[in-house]
Amino acid sequence: MRKLLGLAVVAGALLTSACNTVEGVGKDVKSAGSAVEKAAN
Repeated sequence: MRKLLGLAVVAGALLTSACNTVEGVGKDVKSAGSAVEKAAN
């Protein structure tokens, strides 16, 4: 039972960090798109 609980905690931590990473990449892409748009104008 302890192993299962430990694996669940580790899996939850990995999923949470993955979501934060994807969100960060999205923000980076958005800011890069804004910079290109400003340069085009």
